[in-house]
Amino acid sequence: MKPTIRMTERTGLSAFFQDALSIIEAAKRNGIEMRLMGATAIYYRCPGSEKLNQSMNRTLTDLDFVTLSKYISHIPDLFSNLGYDGNERVNTMFGLTRQIYIAREGGRHVDVFMDKLSFSHVIDLTHRLEIDPVTLTLADLLLEKMQIAKINEKDLKDTVILLLGHELSDKDGDTINSRYVAKLLSDDWGFYYTVTDNLKTARDYAERMTLLSPEEKTVVTRKIDALLDRIEKQGKSIKWRMRAKAGTRMPWYNETENVENR
Repeated sequence: MKPTIRMTERTGLSAFFQDALSIIEAAKRNGIEMRLMGATAIYYRCPGSEKLNQSMNRTLTDLDFVTLSKYISHIPDLFSNLGYDGNERVNTMFGLTRQIYIAREGGRHVDVFMDKLSFSHVIDLTHRLEIDPVTLTLADLLLEKMQIAKINEKDLKDTVILLLGHELSDKDGDTINSRYVAKLLSDDWGFYYTVTDNLKTARDYAERMTLLSPEEKTVVTRKIDALLDRIEKQGKSIKWRMRAKAGTRMPWYNETENVENR
């Protein structure tokens, strides 16, 4: 069963949550499927993490969304009506896959991705947006963080928060769908290598975190170990096995760049 996240049922939301929900509600009114992703989505789905978030000095800086390319012609008007101006250069160069908008008041920065996330690895989301009503699924939020080949501390913090807040299972909703993760990685050795390596890094990072209690460290370690075990036990495709033979002697991830600096 889907989690019943009503857009107006939580009170005292931060300005980030309020802005994010306003955009999603406006998109819905205009017949556009749009889901929140990134750190804001993780903290929205983990409401009990606020104190830990503050203790870690994890600040939210922008809003990230995913929509479908079939809505692409409606996105500029949607954001213009909400008080945002498009980044003309970026939207002209990359608009078929990614668009950037800046709030006229306050300067809130918004990224909108079309159909998939293409960073170190590609996550196809064309059939994943309808699963949850506000954010990407928990499994996709985890993969969004774990697909980063050169992972940084803020992404490790977000991963710890996500794992503390949710259990693993074989379904989406209010749990992390380990079956989906394992199956996705079973066809792409490079993606598998990056995610499993990052999960081990996240486990080591959690164990060193002085802000976590021993019990919390055990929770994170248990979940990461269980997810790694599920990934390893999943049958691998011929393509995966062939690519595994070369290992890291060949590039296994895509180099990413900051589109705003081009």
